[in-house]
Amino acid sequence: MEALIPVINKLQDVFNTIGTDAIHLPQICVVGTQSSGKSSVIESLVGRDFLPRGTGIVTRRPLVLQLVHVPQDSKERRAEDGTLAIPEWGKFLHTKEKIYSDFSEMRAEIERETDRMSGSNKGICPEPISLKIFSSHVVNLTLVDLPGLTKVPVGDQPEDIEVQIRDMILKYITNPNSIILAVTPANTDMATSEALKLAKTVDPDGRRTLAVITKLDLMDAGTDAMDMLCGRVIPIKLGILGVVNRSQADIKSYKTVEESLKDEASFLQRKYPAVASRNGTPYLAKTLNRLLMHHIRDCLPDLKTRVNILASQYQSIMNSYGEPVLDKGQTLLQIVTKFASAYCQTIDGTAKNIETSELCGGARICYIFHETFGKALESVDPLGGLSEFDILTAIRNATGPRPALFVPEVSFELLVKRQIRRLEEPSLRCVELVHEEMQRIVQHCGTEIQQEMLRFPRLYERIMDVVTAMLKMRLPPTNSMVENLVGIELSYINTKHPDFHDAAALVGSLLRESQRQLEQTTVPIGGRHLALTDGDNQESKLGINGHMQSGADAKNPFSPKPVNLLPEVPNGPSSRKLSSREQRDCEVIERLIRSYFLIVRKSIQDTVPKAIMHFLVSYCQNNLQSELVSRLYKHEHFDSLLDESNQIAQRRQEAADMLAALQRASHIIGEIRETHLW
Repeated sequence: MEALIPVINKLQDVFNTIGTDAIHLPQICVVGTQSSGKSSVIESLVGRDFLPRGTGIVTRRPLVLQLVHVPQDSKERRAEDGTLAIPEWGKFLHTKEKIYSDFSEMRAEIERETDRMSGSNKGICPEPISLKIFSSHVVNLTLVDLPGLTKVPVGDQPEDIEVQIRDMILKYITNPNSIILAVTPANTDMATSEALKLAKTVDPDGRRTLAVITKLDLMDAGTDAMDMLCGRVIPIKLGILGVVNRSQADIKSYKTVEESLKDEASFLQRKYPAVASRNGTPYLAKTLNRLLMHHIRDCLPDLKTRVNILASQYQSIMNSYGEPVLDKGQTLLQIVTKFASAYCQTIDGTAKNIETSELCGGARICYIFHETFGKALESVDPLGGLSEFDILTAIRNATGPRPALFVPEVSFELLVKRQIRRLEEPSLRCVELVHEEMQRIVQHCGTEIQQEMLRFPRLYERIMDVVTAMLKMRLPPTNSMVENLVGIELSYINTKHPDFHDAAALVGSLLRESQRQLEQTTVPIGGRHLALTDGDNQESKLGINGHMQSGADAKNPFSPKPVNLLPEVPNGPSSRKLSSREQRDCEVIERLIRSYFLIVRKSIQDTVPKAIMHFLVSYCQNNLQSELVSRLYKHEHFDSLLDESNQIAQRRQEAADMLAALQRASHIIGEIRETHLW
């Protein structure tokens, strides 16, 4: 099980390289108030002076410290990097492979790196410094030294320095896989410990909190820490350990850590003999090592699952962002082909991602043809805009100066053409709706194509321009064809149409009935029959020579000065009641118009969608890809068209780094055998 901590160290290196905390790794977080002795405890565990020391806030950036136990004959010691003959050395993550064998150089590097990010006047920074120390005198541990809790800002510190430090500490100790090392000075009341209070907020059960009592040698005379060490003041499940650190005077006099450990052991034997074996820095190191190993063993299954899930998610993200562009011509052709295929599939209804919230593509075009256009045609009344006076006027105009015994055919053609022209407007509106939907289909070409369009915004704009221009180019011939379809119907009124035969036969029967009634109302004059219509001979009389004369003229046929007593020719609708013959003629024309109009409407409803499909929809489907290639595949435009969005490029790089780190982490965890867990 000793091999588990180096595994976590490797994982920590992997994820610190890319600067992410997506994986909660097991580690020990050292928490305490400012100048409570946190850094001194860590130095005692290492056995060397390597941390910045002083009064006030010294630790201003989190320090991720990995202690690696390296025996003298370990493979970690290599001649090529100069560590073969060095008993102890360290490596910083930000300086790559540089070896630090002098611990004072490590302290100087920590100070330089802290000042570089945090400034030189007490400012703090949440970016961690990663340091790995190899030694035969340490146990395998992973510690995080955090800035001390403070209340009052000093130097360049902002007014909310207390909140910033608290949030930074919470970021680390909220990790459910971390162990909280709460450091509290012995010369303060344990009940007022800020470190224990903070630990209790994230770990109310105390399952991952270990308390350390520092400065046992600085307690007031006559007092001791026995109650605190035995847990009688505040019980801690993982235990409470006491240590004795070097004072600032000891540090200035260059008292070594080895001497300090000896003095600590003698102090504990003298002051706390009953619990001396369960306190002190060596026992703390062994306890932390044991707790961390067991904690890693418990966290490892969930950690492995989490790594695999994240690797799968980031692989999907990488696939959505696409591969980096190597061959621009090939990439352009692939995107154009993919777009044209997705466009046609959306029209045909064979797209992979079918829209469920609304109709789109071919389904919407079908709806336009059979619902919108069909209902628009059905709403056109065959006799709309035609009054009986209009029909009667057309009949009279078609007969000229001669009164007609039968309904003239010219009047029927004149009126039915007028009604057929009303079908042109909804037909052209149908073309417009289909054109708009063909434009909208660009937005419904599937998530894969949309991702490519987001990746190359300029290419997306050019594709939109080409599609818009192509649709605009096909609009005039489509409109012209639809107008021609209506014009074809207007050019020849086929009264011999099979579906028109029944209406013509009905009109024939009406005319025969009318003729029979006409024969019954004829008057014999001079061996001839003259038909009288209703209303004749009521206010006029028939002269001997067949002229219509007024009553005055009948009395005096030789009137020297004729007087015009006829009324004005009517120009508007007459208010008089139509005669039976006029009523019959109007009825005949109405029946003929309705019958023939329905035939034409049925034909228009069938042929207009076919014309739109042929001239607009099918043409675009068949020629879209060639049009895109001819317009866009030009070498001088490759760079501008495939200029990737900066955001997409950055996200892909971040996803690639994260995916590589997760794959490396999965490989590291996969090397653990079951025997390592026990």
